[in-house]
Amino acid sequence: MMEKNFNFWVCLRLCFLGSVLVGFISISEAQVNPAEARILLQLQKYLEYPDSLKSWQQWTDFCFLQPSPSVTVVCSNGLITELTVIGNRTSPSHSSIPLKSGKFAVSDQTLSQKFSLDSLFTIVTKLRSLRKLCLVSLGIWGSLPSKISRFHTLEVLNMSSNFVYGEIPPQISLMESIQSIVLADNLLDGNIPDLSTLQSLQELDLSNNQLGPDFPSLGSNVVSIILRNNTLRSQIPSRIKSFNQLQRFDASSNNLIGPIPPSVLSLPALWYLNLAENQLTGELPKSTTCGKRLWFVDISRNLLVGQLPSCVSSEAGKYRKVLSVWNCLSGSKFQHPAKFCQRQALAVIPPPKKSSSGRLHDDQKNSGIKFGLIFGIIGGTILFAGTVVSLMWLICKRKSKDVEYQHKYDKSVGGKLANRPSPIVDAKYGPKSMRMPALGLPSYQSFTLQELEEATNNFDRVNLVAEGSQGQLYRGLLQSGTAILVRCIKVKEKLSSKTLNQQLEVIAQLRHQNLVCVLGHCVVAYKDRHQGSTIFVVFEHVTNGSLREHLTDWRRKDRLKWPQRMTISVGIAKGVHFLHTGMVPGVFGNELSIKNILLDESLTPKVSNYRIPLPFKVETPNGQNAAISIHPDKDDIYKVGVILLELLTGRQITSESQVDELKQELERSLAESASALQRAVDLSMKGTYAYQSIKTAVELAANCLCSDPSRRPPMEDVVWHLQYSIQAQQTWTSSGNLALNSGNLGLQK
Repeated sequence: MMEKNFNFWVCLRLCFLGSVLVGFISISEAQVNPAEARILLQLQKYLEYPDSLKSWQQWTDFCFLQPSPSVTVVCSNGLITELTVIGNRTSPSHSSIPLKSGKFAVSDQTLSQKFSLDSLFTIVTKLRSLRKLCLVSLGIWGSLPSKISRFHTLEVLNMSSNFVYGEIPPQISLMESIQSIVLADNLLDGNIPDLSTLQSLQELDLSNNQLGPDFPSLGSNVVSIILRNNTLRSQIPSRIKSFNQLQRFDASSNNLIGPIPPSVLSLPALWYLNLAENQLTGELPKSTTCGKRLWFVDISRNLLVGQLPSCVSSEAGKYRKVLSVWNCLSGSKFQHPAKFCQRQALAVIPPPKKSSSGRLHDDQKNSGIKFGLIFGIIGGTILFAGTVVSLMWLICKRKSKDVEYQHKYDKSVGGKLANRPSPIVDAKYGPKSMRMPALGLPSYQSFTLQELEEATNNFDRVNLVAEGSQGQLYRGLLQSGTAILVRCIKVKEKLSSKTLNQQLEVIAQLRHQNLVCVLGHCVVAYKDRHQGSTIFVVFEHVTNGSLREHLTDWRRKDRLKWPQRMTISVGIAKGVHFLHTGMVPGVFGNELSIKNILLDESLTPKVSNYRIPLPFKVETPNGQNAAISIHPDKDDIYKVGVILLELLTGRQITSESQVDELKQELERSLAESASALQRAVDLSMKGTYAYQSIKTAVELAANCLCSDPSRRPPMEDVVWHLQYSIQAQQTWTSSGNLALNSGNLGLQK
């Protein structure tokens, strides 16, 4: 018996020692390698201690740092594999710092004179397992060193919004593992090196630089090419027809010449094409076909002639968004005369080729100068005269149109008002606030009916986007090239000028960075009191897709980790809070859903399809009035809770029963354990969230979805708790309260 007890205690002690040893080994593997920790501290010094890195100390365990919007460090077996540092300094596109004799002039917008980009690369390339490096908006300046080729394992390089100048070194083509190169918004110049050998390269973003004149050579596996706002002055290469994986191609605001290769429109994966503001010439063949995924095409402000193929003509409006203004196209609106493009095309001379010795032939140089000078003088003179004549013609036309509109109303909304009594398009209906534009937003204005008819092609049903309790919604394009949406609201009863102006004052206040903003209005008031009036409300058109589209498209979804989703949630909450409290009376009972949350290019959320605050009856498609809720403010809170639920789980919600099921699942997992909660939330966010942050969001979503409306929190509380969740995400760095991916699942609740 004693022997058995002895053996039992021996086994127990061995198991205890074994568990301690295993725990020690796992902790040792999780801790950062001391040499790499020293490299990070050196990096902090070289970057001159930016605010985002001020918390780094000698005893900081870098592998346990919580990811935040500004700093992310990811380790594997004690080695750093991902390093992201985002500062708050300005970028060249928002600065006027010049280059002097090839040497950059430092200022308070950049790192100091003693900074050396070469030295920075020397230490960072010693991170031998680094796969992702992002150093953004840190004021980094200097030319890229040739030792960039030492990043043997690097897959993602992002040094955007800095002051890196000079040419891109050819050694960049030796980075065999690179998949993404983002050097946007710098001061790079010269030709882009040959990148065709980089077969793993999928993303290239060199926008907002001074690169050119040659179009870069790229591998056929590239998915995204962004070369916007450079000095490219060559033809689009025909080899682009082999880029079968290309999804996004933006070479706008350059000086590209020659025809558009028809094959680029038919690329099978392409959904976004922007070639605006170049000097592209010629005619697209009528037989040109478009790929099934092509959704957005902008070829405006070029020198194109002829008639557009049917797949990018106005008839294709229901399938894709096409912008083609200010070319010389026949059958399209807002075009130059054909002779304008012919004259300008003659003046577009391709850059002369270099001879084998590297020098330009004298006869090529002289003939080019003479030819350009002659046509420049002729073209300039003709253009000036044509502009004067065009302006006089437009002024006369506008005056005659204005007189005509006082007596006659030609066409109606979708043709339904054609037989109504003559309206009065009254310019006096305009809110005083239109003269006070909101910060960062275009000014509010009063539109004429003629402008809106031209923008929507006389409210053609092809441009009809939606029809519901708030009238018809049309897409349109203003003469300036601005994409808009126009909501047409038919008011049954006649209102006095004073009452209508009061309502327009309220509508003009619907301007916030997290709302699809109202840009202006037009009022058509009929002489017959019983005919009422029609109000046209003009909105900005956000074309980067909805939040639902981003969550269901796996490529877009990969960008939406927990920090991004929290930022989007706060933006949505602020937009709804503004609707509730930003005006008197507040705007409640809105159509809030994840498909009505639009994201712009910077992933800023914008609430769309909210209620237009008109207190009078509005005609619905079936002639009935929409049901009025008893608690419209609390209904909005519930809908925000549904959006939070979809952001947390990544699942599409199509019914109220599904809302209840997911809510109960999250509540059970929250009560059970941290590991259960980890399994309940979207797996694609794994490793990117702090427990306290996601716990706060889950509790908030559950409160918003409470069956008793009176127990749902007010909107200001929703904003506060979401902001607290973000703060927890950024500051939750102590080892006792790690994110779920740290291996410590026994967290206190």
